[in-house]
Amino acid sequence: MHPFTFSLVTHTLPVWFLLVGLFLPRIALLVRWWDSQPANFHSIGLIPLIASILVPRIVFLFLIYNDAGITGWFLLHAVALVIAWGGFGGSQVRRRSSDY
Repeated sequence: MHPFTFSLVTHTLPVWFLLVGLFLPRIALLVRWWDSQPANFHSIGLIPLIASILVPRIVFLFLIYNDAGITGWFLLHAVALVIAWGGFGGSQVRRRSSDY
């Protein structure tokens, strides 16, 4: 069990991955996945790739929790998940009022 802490220390996840993941999670996961693949591409894991395409924020939370527990990075990405899924980060479609 990981202790609860507010530090922004990371153990094995690079800081660029955590920062880019706040704004462009699918791209960050793709670059990280591509970087971790062996040169011969025989052991490509499709389940992590598919999960990172469908639910990237949850994959980020899982990776951060496994790396460092509930830290400042975890909380920051949890807030980004709430904003993205809550509709606060998307654009709104407004209907034009008709002149009828």
